[in-house]
Amino acid sequence: MTGDWRTDRIRAALSGANPTVLRRLTSGFAVIGDVQFLPGYSVLLVDQPDVQRLSDLPRAKRLSFLSDMDRLGEAVERACRRLDPAFRRVNLEILGNTDPFLHAHVWPRYEWEPADVVGRPVWLYPPERWVDPRFRLGPQHDVLREAISDELDELRSAT
Repeated sequence: MTGDWRTDRIRAALSGANPTVLRRLTSGFAVIGDVQFLPGYSVLLVDQPDVQRLSDLPRAKRLSFLSDMDRLGEAVERACRRLDPAFRRVNLEILGNTDPFLHAHVWPRYEWEPADVVGRPVWLYPPERWVDPRFRLGPQHDVLREAISDELDELRSAT
């Protein structure tokens, strides 16, 4: 793997070069999002770089991916609820409109979100939120990373 890990997130995760990886799951990788304007935003990456859609996977692997999405969603919910009393819920999405690889978004939602977007899809947030350096993933998110990782570990041992 050469170059920027962002150009091939899955192969970077497979080689250990993706710094956003929280945990290896059965069907892929739980990663924390590059942008954290909604603290706890995470993504499940499939572990097969050439898989573009859920239907590309055999049925057993599909179910495994959906189970991992559920596990990541519950881990984000538990961690965010513990760290922010204004936590409301988690939104789970498999979209596939932009990136050519299967992945699922896990979006925590909060009471403190602006009124014009709190009840709407995250994608309706203003474009500047997505590139604002204040929300870029960094060391200030280490507590959040650890909390989600710990919850993933606990959920693994609970099954």
